[in-house]
Amino acid sequence: MSETSVFAVIVDLVDSRKLDDRAAAQHAVEAAFDRTADVDALDPLRATVGDEFQTVYATLADALVATTAAILALPPTVQVRLGIGRGPVRAIGDGAVGPLQDGPGWWSARDAINETHRREDGRTPFLRSWYHDSEDRLGPTERLVDAWFLSRDHVLSRLTPRARRVALGLLQGRTQAQIAAAEGITPSAVSQSVQRSGVAAVVEGLRVLADGGR
Repeated sequence: MSETSVFAVIVDLVDSRKLDDRAAAQHAVEAAFDRTADVDALDPLRATVGDEFQTVYATLADALVATTAAILALPPTVQVRLGIGRGPVRAIGDGAVGPLQDGPGWWSARDAINETHRREDGRTPFLRSWYHDSEDRLGPTERLVDAWFLSRDHVLSRLTPRARRVALGLLQGRTQAQIAAAEGITPSAVSQSVQRSGVAAVVEGLRVLADGGR
């Protein structure tokens, strides 16, 4: 991979040792990233060591849309923690499941997931994601994305299974009528769910960040 800045993502399973079916959780994470909203990764998701995964996206918009969709696609019993880092990434060798990579993008992603964990253990236990930019630490984009993560993760942590499916459908570009048909409810019920659950704010906030992050 070139020295152009990309968006490296580290994903790990929350409380993986407490899961009743660890293998099923592994497959659930892989399937969730396969169901992202029409976003192609530069490097597809792959398991690395233990309960961790890695993937790479070309733009901040792609990383935000894909990771949000993946969180929503997971079953309620499986949660993930994410660190997103912006910076150059370079291949340094060949591994068993793909190229070995290093560089500021991955260093920033590691710092970000450590920060997610630290904040999760503190005053924001609902937090699941954080972002670091190796080229503009504590700059306006980094601060805006992390502020959105705090709001997004608080909303997502409170969603019912149906509300999560509705939110995922919106991210995948489906209309409220299409979502209603799939759920067996009225479009009005979908609209009410979107407004009352906070999904509308999450989706619109993501669109604002995505438009400015490309």
